[in-house]
Amino acid sequence: MEKRTLLAVVLSITVMLVFYFIQGLFMLPPEPAAQTAAGQSAPVTAAPGPAGPLPGLVPVAEAPVPATGSPAEVVGTETGLSAAAIDTPAVPLNEEHVSIDTGLFTAVLSNVGGDLVSWKLKEHSDQNGSLEMLFSGDNEAHALTVAFGNQDAAPVSALFNVKRIDDYTVEFSQNFALPPGTGSYSGGTFLLTKRYSFKPNEYMFELKVLLDGGYSVTGFNFPGTLGGSGAAYTLGFGPQIGPRFEKLDQYEYRNYYSFINGKRKTEKVNNVLNNSRATWSAIAGKYFTFIAIPYLAQYDMVFSDKSEPGIPSASRLYIIRPSLNASRSEDVYRFYLGPKTQDALAVYNNGKNGFDIRDMQLIDAASGGFMAPLEKVLKWLLMIFQGIVHNYGVAIILLTLLVKILLFPLTKKGSESTLKMQALAPKIKEIQEKYKDKPQEMNAKMAEFYKKEGYNPLSGCLPMLLQIPIFFAMYSLFNNHFDLRGAMFIPGWIPDLSLPESVFNFSPFRIPLLGWSDIRLLPFIYVGSQLLYGKVTQTPDQKSNAQMKMMLYAMPIVFFFVLYDVPSGLLLYWIMSNMLTMVQQLAINKYMAPKRAALAAAAASGSSSDSESKPVIAPKLPPKKKKKK
Repeated sequence: MEKRTLLAVVLSITVMLVFYFIQGLFMLPPEPAAQTAAGQSAPVTAAPGPAGPLPGLVPVAEAPVPATGSPAEVVGTETGLSAAAIDTPAVPLNEEHVSIDTGLFTAVLSNVGGDLVSWKLKEHSDQNGSLEMLFSGDNEAHALTVAFGNQDAAPVSALFNVKRIDDYTVEFSQNFALPPGTGSYSGGTFLLTKRYSFKPNEYMFELKVLLDGGYSVTGFNFPGTLGGSGAAYTLGFGPQIGPRFEKLDQYEYRNYYSFINGKRKTEKVNNVLNNSRATWSAIAGKYFTFIAIPYLAQYDMVFSDKSEPGIPSASRLYIIRPSLNASRSEDVYRFYLGPKTQDALAVYNNGKNGFDIRDMQLIDAASGGFMAPLEKVLKWLLMIFQGIVHNYGVAIILLTLLVKILLFPLTKKGSESTLKMQALAPKIKEIQEKYKDKPQEMNAKMAEFYKKEGYNPLSGCLPMLLQIPIFFAMYSLFNNHFDLRGAMFIPGWIPDLSLPESVFNFSPFRIPLLGWSDIRLLPFIYVGSQLLYGKVTQTPDQKSNAQMKMMLYAMPIVFFFVLYDVPSGLLLYWIMSNMLTMVQQLAINKYMAPKRAALAAAAASGSSSDSESKPVIAPKLPPKKKKKK
């Protein structure tokens, strides 16, 4: 029995060796570009978009087989992504979708190009439920596409083979044949593999892109359709990050950043950044951001607003892989697509993430610029009030009240300075008239007069100047703070402080020219508060000035139209700020009433000499305090 078994094994091996020997002698290899499997997809093109740089580049059924040597000697087997290691069947006939659920989002991948077609956040929502982060036009979204060439090349739209490795890893692979007439690559075939790796409860994921030409293709350098330097491939993200919007403006925007040498830089669209050394690049919206981290020594990068049908404005990012002089390349990219919050982004500084990433400073993609430190303090105070009252609308009111209390000494000082300026005005006018033809002498007399009276002309402006940074920081906070998204203030009226409120909607009809389809109450309340604010804070000289009176009534009307569609949280802050400022001013007016009466008495006496004006100025508080110090 053992002899028969041994004999059968020897005969089987002999037959196989003879078969392969005869096959090598008499069987001709197929022409790679001319013969393809039945039912294969069309050449690599994308719709809509320009024709690809190599219109004859088509997927083939089998991987290239090296003439000599083992597969391990040609491409290596350490990653499991080599051409010989993947069992690549015939080109698929139908589109197939693969879903990945990480707990924070559900991603959907398609074997058409091996692209990302959906990304729905589970902890955030919009009017339609789960928030879709891939905002597309008339066609299905396709993000993280691969195009053979630069940013002008059309993305690969062939059907890929799918391999689900585990719950969080999926791989797409396909072999492509180069057509005749493509230089040294003519007739060669190579393998393209895209492997996606996700982590549970993380917004970041990894993409590996493998090009493997074996002995058939020894380099990758495809030109773009519009010229320019060649490239191995371009990885493209677009057309737009969510949530869906009607138009981009100061309240729904897209910013473009790159992080180079430890500093964030704002980039322009449609500019090719050659040999980029950016640590990361980002497309940042109001509440969400897309961040790309290429692990490449050098690459070209382009932000683009190239639109497509059905989308109001596109925001794309292209990473252009330079040409390769090798038969194999494996590139690693990591991407973040999620909320622009401190908690979500800070984990990539401290290493507490599934990729062990540290010190990436991704939080800079959410930074508010030079006002960011002050904005962080205000945000911290807002979160304290929110933790106490559990209502962001009330928290905004309390924060506005706290800021007004802290700024009250400055406001009071500014009012006292204004009153003193009114007392000194007749003498100042007298000096100006007397020395109007001698400006240098006039300036000297004015400086001497201010010193004698203990008055600093800047003392009235300084309190206002110090309040301006706080105003802009508050504006930015209430316009961009992520936690205001979906935060309710008053049920039935203000359900979301990050959106404009509405008391009546008459869409699809829109008011001509204005484009409004809602009646809103907060803008009208704002105009009323602004008019009252102007009345209360108006000084006597402003009341007699026609231009100032016009500004008092015209500016609130102008701002009514400008602020009609702003987030309700921002208008709530502005209205409360006006109301509290009026209360402050009424208190200051009551405090200053005796001094105003003294000024009125001095004016009634008709005196304008130094000796007669001093009794009015003498009881002023600022000079006395200065003497005590």
